[in-house]
Amino acid sequence: MDHLEADKRAGEAFAGLYRIIARLRAPDGCPWDREQTPLTMRGDLIEEAYELVEAIVEGEAGHVREEAGDLVLVATMISYMFEQEGRFLVAESLEETCAKLIRRHPHVFGEAEAATSAEVLSQWAEIKEKVEGRRKKDSLLDEVSAALPTLERAYKLQKKAAKVGFDWPEAAGAWAKAREELAEAEVEARAIQAGGGDEAAKKARLEEELGDLLFSVINLARKEGIDPGLALAQANDKFSRRFRHVEKRMAEAGKKLEAGALELMDAYWDEAKAAEKRGD
Repeated sequence: MDHLEADKRAGEAFAGLYRIIARLRAPDGCPWDREQTPLTMRGDLIEEAYELVEAIVEGEAGHVREEAGDLVLVATMISYMFEQEGRFLVAESLEETCAKLIRRHPHVFGEAEAATSAEVLSQWAEIKEKVEGRRKKDSLLDEVSAALPTLERAYKLQKKAAKVGFDWPEAAGAWAKAREELAEAEVEARAIQAGGGDEAAKKARLEEELGDLLFSVINLARKEGIDPGLALAQANDKFSRRFRHVEKRMAEAGKKLEAGALELMDAYWDEAKAAEKRGD
């Protein structure tokens, strides 16, 4: 399919999506869709974004196609809700995005030159400040949204600081810091186990130290070139696979899932782990 045909088909497909959403939100449309608001759709937006990320990691084109469509659907649905309230048109949102892309890429749509990604990013920041009149951030960290999930925000905060040299020269420093934070968290945990004193204050100190530990592990992953969000997603999937195996084997053995059966559950967990290593 050539570019012009793909362009035409994309326009027709989006128009079709818009018409379907309008029908669903109509007075005689779907009760569930009509009840939704931008606030109720926030969770769906985040969930669909993560499902698209998962599909991208898997690399299966059909899955990516499906999840990308779902994300566009939720974003368009939310925009249409604002259109229904008379606050802005879906078309205006898209037009503004198109204008912004053209304005911020003068090296593509204009006469400017930018041969490297670094030059593009520098030019982008200058256009935002000098052409669009956006106030320069008080801090580099202001560029990281406070609305991001905590793991993602920690990762991006660290990346921002690293860009101006506030970073461990080598990964060894990050490993040492993670071990230090683990030791400090263990001290606070032992203090709670020992009893006595202000229990709430001890819990607060442990919470703080565990937060520092998580932050340091995220930083460690970054220094080793690993996206911590993707690493955690893989760990979640691995845990789910193995625990489902434990559930299945316990059911086959006629055993109940409970603390008293931990030894048997551990054995089935190791069984699942060994099977994965063999590639079963």
